[in-house]
Amino acid sequence: MGDRAADRGESAHDFERHRVELTGYCYRMLGSGFEAEDAVQETFVRAWRTYEPVRGPLRPWLFHLATNICLDMLRGPQRRARAMDLVPDAIPGADLGVPLPPDRWIQPIPDSRALDPADLSVTRETIRLAFVAALQHLPPRQRAVLILRDVLTWSAAETATLLDTSVTSVNSALQRARAKLPPTEPVDEKVDEELLARYVTAFERYDVATLVSLLHEDAASSMPPFTWWLRGREHIRAVLLAAEADAACAGSRLLPIRANGSPAFGQYVNGEPFALVVLDVADGLIEGQTTYLDPGLFPFFGLPMSFEPALRTER
Repeated sequence: MGDRAADRGESAHDFERHRVELTGYCYRMLGSGFEAEDAVQETFVRAWRTYEPVRGPLRPWLFHLATNICLDMLRGPQRRARAMDLVPDAIPGADLGVPLPPDRWIQPIPDSRALDPADLSVTRETIRLAFVAALQHLPPRQRAVLILRDVLTWSAAETATLLDTSVTSVNSALQRARAKLPPTEPVDEKVDEELLARYVTAFERYDVATLVSLLHEDAASSMPPFTWWLRGREHIRAVLLAAEADAACAGSRLLPIRANGSPAFGQYVNGEPFALVVLDVADGLIEGQTTYLDPGLFPFFGLPMSFEPALRTER
């Protein structure tokens, strides 16, 4: 009994070594950090019950289980998306419309939960919101093949074994998946700290002129859970000026974090959590801003539930 308990303890340690990689895989499959963590936890539960060394190495078995769990979770017809995948861009002054439920959106995930620091330069662009949203257009099994082959660099033979199919089927699925996806843009490995510092200062002062100067000409801005979104620096400027008149975000402060391989911030208004802001940065300017109006994300990112002299964190 004691030896079996020791074996179980060692297995639990071995499972944990794969948690980040598995979470990143499940996140790309599912488009939700919360669902990815649920899938990984269920993977560990099933592995605890079923794994024996005679099955072979642990890692392929964990991915086999995780893949089946994700495929089961993806049986419904509805897919997660970004606002720009759902409706055309809005005109400044247009109504925000009716919010959609959380399960319709690509949700953010902390870098620390889904990206192995040793592989950041390889995998960061494949966890960006735009790439994860594009993955959701693929049938689930094609999605799994593409992630395993192109992101995690599994061989065709390894992927075929994991999916209980042939190498020919894997290669065919990979070819079809690649044809449907837009090319990934390389992500700058070095974060432009000066740009982010200027952004924070301008945001907290609500300096519209400076904020707009930090944007690409065709920058996009969206605000889940609303499908309303904007394209272009001038449209964003018009909305920011209107919001300035309403003083809607007066008293905002930002706390920096990392999400989806990108700079991100917890936004507080009058000391209370308000939104999670994820930026896409390229060539020294901001090309996208996604503002999640969901304070429920703050504990998931380890953000305090107030931004005052004495910080308190939700337990």
